[in-house]
Amino acid sequence: MFARLAGLLSLAALLSIASNAFAADPQAGLALDPRVGLNAYAALVEQEFEHARTGLRALAASENAVSADWERIKRPLAIFAKDTSIAAAVWFARPDGSYFTVESGLTDQDLKNRAYFPALMAGREVAGDLVVSKSTGKRSAIIAVPVQTGGRVIGALGVSMAMEKLAGLVEDKIGFPDQIMFYALDGHGQIALHRESTLLFEFAAQLGSPTLAEAVKEMLAKPQGAVHYEFQGAQRTAIFKRSEATGWVFALRW
Repeated sequence: MFARLAGLLSLAALLSIASNAFAADPQAGLALDPRVGLNAYAALVEQEFEHARTGLRALAASENAVSADWERIKRPLAIFAKDTSIAAAVWFARPDGSYFTVESGLTDQDLKNRAYFPALMAGREVAGDLVVSKSTGKRSAIIAVPVQTGGRVIGALGVSMAMEKLAGLVEDKIGFPDQIMFYALDGHGQIALHRESTLLFEFAAQLGSPTLAEAVKEMLAKPQGAVHYEFQGAQRTAIFKRSEATGWVFALRW
């Protein structure tokens, strides 16, 4: 508990430093060590992931979840959903891939063809896999945990986190000036999060700039650093760091 409290205080301090500097004077904010802003941005997203994962783990261990009975699962899952403001969907899946959402109950879709689903049914948690939600059509990142009893996986609980909502949260909490672009890449170089929603889920290396493609390779290969590249006819500099919690590479570009 004390470690979590310390982490929250550290995040609050980072957000305060970054947002206050940018709000008071965007140019002064840029004069700060830019890694303050990068660390605040990454920590904010990581906290949202961890909040969802911790809640799902607790629910997955409950008698309601272990029953695999949707009538027993839906009420506590709905309470969890209300506390997860950036969710596109909150769901319970059966081993056959059929699933229920808090919003709609049993859907007419299934998750069997999702790349993450076999790992989930093998008892492994999922964090940060990118999908277009089948139930909402929103571009989302998956946080999901298996539900197990007697050594068997009997289902899974998950959150499809809406990336546009998550970008909006970053905007609200930090308030980067217009000249700062925040984004994140997954382990394949796909744009998981971006200040410009039109670029969500694009592959950064395919956006037309050879120097950007080289920069993406470097960002995926190193734990942190800085890169320079051309994008949309302008020379850009970006700093980046890989997140152990999400597997994503977070970046700030100007």
